[in-house]
Amino acid sequence: MSTAVPAAPAPTNPPPTASRPTGSPASIPRGELRDQGAVRRDSVAIERWTARGLVKVTGEARFGEGTLDGTITIAGALSAESVQLRGSLDLGGPGEVRHRFVGSGSLRTAAAFHAGEADLKGTVRTGGALSVDRLLKLRGTLDAPSLAVGALDFSGDAEVPGTTTGGSISAHLLASSAFGPIRAKNVSLRAKIPNLVERILSRDVEVSVDQIEAETVYLEAVDVEFVRAPKISLGRNAHITQYEGTIVRRHPSSRVGFESRSPPPYGLSR
Repeated sequence: MSTAVPAAPAPTNPPPTASRPTGSPASIPRGELRDQGAVRRDSVAIERWTARGLVKVTGEARFGEGTLDGTITIAGALSAESVQLRGSLDLGGPGEVRHRFVGSGSLRTAAAFHAGEADLKGTVRTGGALSVDRLLKLRGTLDAPSLAVGALDFSGDAEVPGTTTGGSISAHLLASSAFGPIRAKNVSLRAKIPNLVERILSRDVEVSVDQIEAETVYLEAVDVEFVRAPKISLGRNAHITQYEGTIVRRHPSSRVGFESRSPPPYGLSR
């Protein structure tokens, strides 16, 4: 079956390089800076920076390798080669970690954030586009205007109203989540299916997606307005309103087509 819909808009490109913070390793002093306890600095420019405790930088921070442990606040831009975080990192400007960003805790930015690769546990909230060149592995909460990755391995809850692009998008949604358009080669979205007790307590997980364009798509307990893909697989409780392509596998509990979203009358249930 195939249902015609208007052509989707062109994919959104990742944020231009010019919008990212600058500062190559050659432009910062060699050596190591260690901050511990309650520390306040105007700026940071060093090859290696270790910050433990309550550390606030009122300007920008530029460094090669960073070990951040505690509550770290940078009012300006962050530019680094690699970062290891345990605790919280708050950025008032854009952030760039050119190689690997590993962390547990929370990352909050007021602007765009870019990394070469990232492995994070906790909460990630960015005020601008989030982009990762290679793999973004995240366990926790994701809240970003848009997302561009080489590959995504995600488990948790997410709010990404803009475009999500990548080679491979794999997400296990454990709480209610929402995505705008998703464009990738392969897309696999699975939402948690509540057990009997959770259903009685009305703890359903609702996951909605505006549209998906990919080569292969697998959905489970996810609601998608429009899917365009040569191969579409619908798992348990998956629902798509419209699609272009071929449904190659379909669970008996999956649904295709328009569904009324109005609440049922009092005393009745669907």
